[in-house]
Amino acid sequence: MTNRKQSSAGERKRPVLVPVDFSEHSRAALRWAAEAAPCFDAPIIALHVVHDPEAGPGFYTRPERNGFLRRMEDAGGELMEEFLDRVRRENPDLSALRNLETLLVVGLPTTRILEVAEKTGAQMIVMGSQGRTGLSRFLLGSKAQRVVQLAPVPVTIVKARRARKKG
Repeated sequence: MTNRKQSSAGERKRPVLVPVDFSEHSRAALRWAAEAAPCFDAPIIALHVVHDPEAGPGFYTRPERNGFLRRMEDAGGELMEEFLDRVRRENPDLSALRNLETLLVVGLPTTRILEVAEKTGAQMIVMGSQGRTGLSRFLLGSKAQRVVQLAPVPVTIVKARRARKKG
């Protein structure tokens, strides 16, 4: 983890933690956090939890050119960079996206999100309403719901905008 920005009194600024799973809802959450973080005078930590293989086997199927499968952490890190590059390209005016900290951890998403929030002293968690495995008929994804229930800090849930149908 990189050093977080220091305030004039030498204290670390409490970050806004944004767990991402590369879904549209995560992109919307990261954009929202990048717009809001300057108001809180807070840095952003983009977190991706590489699913524990026992909890979600095969999530990162990205074979190498030689046909061997890649370690989940390696593939997760590559997916995180691609995700952040895309969000930055789509939102060049959001300066908070240029200096955010990234963190990749292994484990069960809800548990690890809560642990990282505590360890980093996050002042807020901003996350998408549904992840990659979310079903559209549910208002709030199960991971987001559990984080809202258990987090010791405020949690903001962000939904991706739906494209309007023509006609």
